[in-house]
Amino acid sequence: MADSGRLRAGLSRTREGLRAYRLISAMWIRSLMAYRLSFAMTAFGNFAVTAFDFLAILLMFSQVERLGGYSLAEIAFLYGASCTAFGLTDLALGSMDRLGRRVRDGTLDTLLVRPAPVIAQVAADRFGLHRIGRLVQGALVLTYALVAVDVDWTPLKVLMVPLMLLCGAGIFAAVFVGGAAFQFVAQDAAEVQNAFTYGGTTLLQYPPTVFAKDLVRGVTFVLPLAFVNWLPALYVLGRPYPLDLPTWVAFTPPLVAVVLLALAGLLWRTGLRSYRSTGS
Repeated sequence: MADSGRLRAGLSRTREGLRAYRLISAMWIRSLMAYRLSFAMTAFGNFAVTAFDFLAILLMFSQVERLGGYSLAEIAFLYGASCTAFGLTDLALGSMDRLGRRVRDGTLDTLLVRPAPVIAQVAADRFGLHRIGRLVQGALVLTYALVAVDVDWTPLKVLMVPLMLLCGAGIFAAVFVGGAAFQFVAQDAAEVQNAFTYGGTTLLQYPPTVFAKDLVRGVTFVLPLAFVNWLPALYVLGRPYPLDLPTWVAFTPPLVAVVLLALAGLLWRTGLRSYRSTGS
């Protein structure tokens, strides 16, 4: 009975958080839509700036036929999967890096007294719909890659693509929340957090063969970003896995995402309990 009561309380709290997130983000979207031209220009700017990453890859392939043993279509597949998964998370949780500023100036206190989960309020704060430019750009590259890449498609490989995007978004979400929890202690760690979020997606846009093995081990066994796209994408492409990992690891991203999200939730609750208003 006690377990079922805790489960109902947890589900109720989750519904409250989702409702608060929806209402706050809708408020910010209405604010953005009041200046539609400004929104369109900002969204296009976000699209164009992120597109320069793929333009750099195209410039490389103007000089070489393969990069790290991978063709342009294969790297576009890695790029598109990473950028799309990250774009989903950045759109939903991109405001989490503002937490350190709220801790420093004390405005986090105003969120604590509102009848809504703090994490939902922080995530929806200044909801940036213009970030959809990154998501669209990544989805376009992924669409090109799915058409151009030479793959013997099977039902399992087809299923792997949406699974990779959803699990990748979950893994990045855990990194966003864990980084925000760290700011309860560091208070000015937005750039540290960005090194693992924005820096992580840039790393995953290239094949693991171009990086040192120590770095590949780090993003596989320490901060498992390799499960965002490297391992499942290499299964789809029929490529050997880094570090001679077994074939079945390509199917573990859902488990990795769940474990990381649970750990990120624990870190968040620990950080929030340790908060003692401005200066803590």
